Amino acid sequence: MAQGKHIVVCGGGIVGLSCAYYLAREGHRVTLIERDAEGHDTCAGGSAGYVSPSHVIPLAAPGMVMLGLKWMMSPRSPFYIKPRLDADLLRWGWLFWRSCTQQNIDRSAPILRDLCLESRKLFVELAAGAGNDFQLEQQGLLNLCKTQEKLDHESHGLAHLANELGVEAQVLDAKATAALDPGVKMDVLGSVYFPIDCHITPRRFVATLSAMLKQQRVEFRFNSPVTGWRTSGGRIAAVQTALGEIEADEFILAGGSWSPGMMQGLGVRLPMQAGKGYSLTLENPRILPKRPHIFTEARVAVTPMGKTLRFGGTMEISGINRDVRPERVQQIIEQVPRYFPEFTPADFAGVKPWHGLRPVSPDGMPYVGRFRNHSNLIAACGHAMLGVTLGPITGLLTADIIAERKPTVALETLNPNRFG
Repeated sequence: MAQGKHIVVCGGGIVGLSCAYYLAREGHRVTLIERDAEGHDTCAGGSAGYVSPSHVIPLAAPGMVMLGLKWMMSPRSPFYIKPRLDADLLRWGWLFWRSCTQQNIDRSAPILRDLCLESRKLFVELAAGAGNDFQLEQQGLLNLCKTQEKLDHESHGLAHLANELGVEAQVLDAKATAALDPGVKMDVLGSVYFPIDCHITPRRFVATLSAMLKQQRVEFRFNSPVTGWRTSGGRIAAVQTALGEIEADEFILAGGSWSPGMMQGLGVRLPMQAGKGYSLTLENPRILPKRPHIFTEARVAVTPMGKTLRFGGTMEISGINRDVRPERVQQIIEQVPRYFPEFTPADFAGVKPWHGLRPVSPDGMPYVGRFRNHSNLIAACGHAMLGVTLGPITGLLTADIIAERKPTVALETLNPNRFG
């Protein structure tokens, strides 16, 4: 097994931190570079924090193109693509359209299951080793449905597929749903319950993992965006940053939505779009559910985190920007009383919305593996809504790749060269 290499991890989010952890654990010297300042809020900081083996269906699924076209007419919809003339967006859209097939589900779902289940095991191990400082809660996940049509769709679609793949899914009526979380009143017809799902507090996970990395003597370089590369003979000799050049044996591309931009000058196109999501966190909610929920029709996630309650949602493909669209935030707020009638829009008065950019590949699968034309550059990005869930397993897979051992989960479907 290869040992003692110097490895640079480009990106300090949950995926990058996880890569650094598993590489340092195997005795490598690791330098982690991050474009933002120390203490910055990562892409996952305000996320729902789900660790979700239930998420076995990729974003690119049959019907998503027509649904996306329908929702494009409304900037308040759960999934919105802002029309713009952009070559990368057009190529991504064409590849997304090609990927929205049953074949993509058949190929991808078993791999997503394996990735999610292995990552869940790693979260349990990390929690045990860190005194559960990041509040891993094994409470399952309730997908709430307000209509019979949606409950039937979830039952025959997601729940059926999950059970076929060995991920337990229970279809519940309104009474059985209420019994699982009696502390909150729900206006729903039923739900699909996934007992195996978990959740964490993402910001605490980042803090915990960062502290563990410092104990492992991982070197952090903040305020260091990637500006270029020095190559030699089909390999990366050094990464160039705003604070200077760093030579290393191996390089991990874990920059989330910024990953394609990091690769300028390498002659590699990595199809990816930034999918903006929003969340609002109530510090003192009038009611605190015991379990996390998803408002299925509205595509809004609800997560109790300690004494706080987070509501998050939307997928907005509008490029890399920091713009906050009030109508997107309002869409989340308006949906809450429809499912939890004890809440009102007034509960969110004065709550500052958070937003983050999810890195979305055209087929809904992450990129993990070596690049064809640069043999010591490894992709670890493109996780879309599963960046938290798949952080640890992605880190372990990068360690597998560098050690040249059989990967914990098969990598063929995650090949970063799969789009040419």
